Amino acid sequence: MERFNVLWLQGASCGGCTMAALDNGHSGWFADLARFGIDLIWHPSLSEATGDEAVAIFERVADGTQRLDALVLEGAVLRGPNGTGRFNMLGGTHRAMLHWVRALAPCANYVVAAGSCAAFGGVPMAGSNPTDASGLQFAGVEAGGVLGAAFRSRAGLPVINIAGCAPHPGWIAETLAALALGGFDSEALDSFGRPRFYADHLAHHGCARNEYYEFKASAETLSQQGCLMEHLGCKATQAVGDCNQRGWNGGGSCTSGGGACIACTSPGFEASQNFMETAKLGGIPVGLPLDMPKAWFVALAALSKSATPKRVRANATADHVIVPPRTDHGRRK
Repeated sequence: MERFNVLWLQGASCGGCTMAALDNGHSGWFADLARFGIDLIWHPSLSEATGDEAVAIFERVADGTQRLDALVLEGAVLRGPNGTGRFNMLGGTHRAMLHWVRALAPCANYVVAAGSCAAFGGVPMAGSNPTDASGLQFAGVEAGGVLGAAFRSRAGLPVINIAGCAPHPGWIAETLAALALGGFDSEALDSFGRPRFYADHLAHHGCARNEYYEFKASAETLSQQGCLMEHLGCKATQAVGDCNQRGWNGGGSCTSGGGACIACTSPGFEASQNFMETAKLGGIPVGLPLDMPKAWFVALAALSKSATPKRVRANATADHVIVPPRTDHGRRK
């Protein structure tokens, strides 16, 4: 059986996507790669090959003498200054990352963006974007990016965007495994090129604070147990991802750790002015659940608050359970 060759490049990146990948599974990422017949032919942080050895790998792929099954990019591509890409040179090659991405992508059966920076531009694209950072096939919500909206890999797919900052390690491992096993097609991607096995969920699903959300019993400051949506910026009802269903590093998530969901799987998440404060208009959160009309939400929120049990209301603004659920089944002593 032929091995599945993966070449991993790193553009404008903090390295967090690689760190996430390394956290995958009980046996570790490398064991998972081996299990599915995946060879990491080069990675800037993990491979022994450097200098001329690494350049030789790129050149063999570019001239077709080495098969490339998946090109993975972590980090945004810097197109500046003036379209030269020289803000981000690939050391030892005298060429910009922009050049290598455009040279290698057409040679790959699949092109994969690891993280929201590679997918949509992410953090390097924030603000005035002086480096002209971009994702591979999107610049924010706009299709195009470095490779263009019409780009298709040798297997006929657009860029596969494993969006997240950083992506869950399982999203990375499972996407590469599905590609290696040949179980991936265009129907497996959503409209932003994200794998649907996690993008068909919301980060809200499985959140441990859901009882507080149902009754609109809100935390007012960090460290309190209530729902974080009303005051503390949580976007879990608007953000794709199964983050609270599978857990991170054995069971954690942003909301279970006391922090708001910042919708890091979404294009443009980096443009938020204050991640820990809910933007409101007339006292109503601007960001509402994706598939709920505003009038319905307002009506249901008012009804829910009027029905909030005293236990839930009291616990919402506490940092621990101060009123436990009744367990006497209605019996009183």
